[in-house]
Amino acid sequence: MDTPFPYNKYVTGKQFLGRQAELRAFANLLAQGEHVVIYEPPKTGKKSLVQQGFFSMKGAGQKFEAVQLSLLDVRSLSELALRLSCAVLRSVGSSPSDYAQAAQELLAGTHLVFDAARFDACGEVLSPSWTLDDEDLRAAFLLPFRVGRRTGVRRYVVIDEFQNVMLTEDGDRACRLLEDVFKSLPAELTGCASYVFLGSQVNAMHEIFGVKRWFWRKAERVRLAPVETKEIIDHVVRGFLVTGKVIDRDLLLGVCRLFRDNVWYINHFSAICDSLTRGYIMEQTLTEALGSLIAVHEPRFVATMNDLTTFQVSLLRAVLEGNTRFSSAEVIRQYGLNSSANVRRLKDALCKKEIVFFDENDNPVLLDPLFEYWVRRSYFKMDIG
Repeated sequence: MDTPFPYNKYVTGKQFLGRQAELRAFANLLAQGEHVVIYEPPKTGKKSLVQQGFFSMKGAGQKFEAVQLSLLDVRSLSELALRLSCAVLRSVGSSPSDYAQAAQELLAGTHLVFDAARFDACGEVLSPSWTLDDEDLRAAFLLPFRVGRRTGVRRYVVIDEFQNVMLTEDGDRACRLLEDVFKSLPAELTGCASYVFLGSQVNAMHEIFGVKRWFWRKAERVRLAPVETKEIIDHVVRGFLVTGKVIDRDLLLGVCRLFRDNVWYINHFSAICDSLTRGYIMEQTLTEALGSLIAVHEPRFVATMNDLTTFQVSLLRAVLEGNTRFSSAEVIRQYGLNSSANVRRLKDALCKKEIVFFDENDNPVLLDPLFEYWVRRSYFKMDIG
């Protein structure tokens, strides 16, 4: 049954909230043949934005094919080449003969081949005939453009969890080859395809696109601003009315502040509230729902804290207590951080563990609002206020 508070899948249509400026930017960039990168913390609406963007573009009469894949479980460049090539090739047909013909035309001279026996055995569209090399990887990256030209329909290749390219044996090599493909793209292939890079590990993606500057001026970042609080409150009030319940808007304002307007958390929280009462939703219901939500996520939060060293825990506490000048003698002494060199290492560690992000002014931001609440209240026993 449809729920007014979806949190187990991406959303489109009436359930998609706000971010109209981001939708326009996304659609305009793709229409111009640009590549797009979106990296935000988990469950902040990246996939919903992309799918709503595609939904709106289709509604406006644009013709394209979306090719989607994830690098979540990819740990080698060969896996990357095969995953990408197979996903693209599946968009050109549906039969073994379609795949065989497309592979013969578009991947001739590579070690990526259609193997009929392999396809019959496990459904794999492509198989390696030999150890894959740089030219094979380059051909895989170029394939969406060639397919777009061959069919006359653009391909938009959405690569989820792109930061995992750095978990392969040589992620920089993959980025270099893909960047070379972008830079040396023949004129006849220009505009035939675009890549959309998604990532939920903010610091890892920033390392690729912001620090190392791979795809500099070749991929434009679309940043997701928070959905407006009023729009979220209206959405939740409507959702409760659908199920015959009423809630005070002032209570929802506090909910939005706690979750920093994270719609996924708010939907999950609201779904729990919806299950706990049949009428007017009181503050006691919100408290009980918050406890239930924390119970779901607490094992993950505990594991996160157990993975930190004592020094890293001390720096996290310094962050939560509002400090920003972590290398100052006073902060180092107060939190037992040893030295400014150690502080730099600790900051890097918290970033690599995707707990904290430091903005352009070096101000820290905890990436997960519920984790921030839990670690303040349950771990450090701080006054929430």
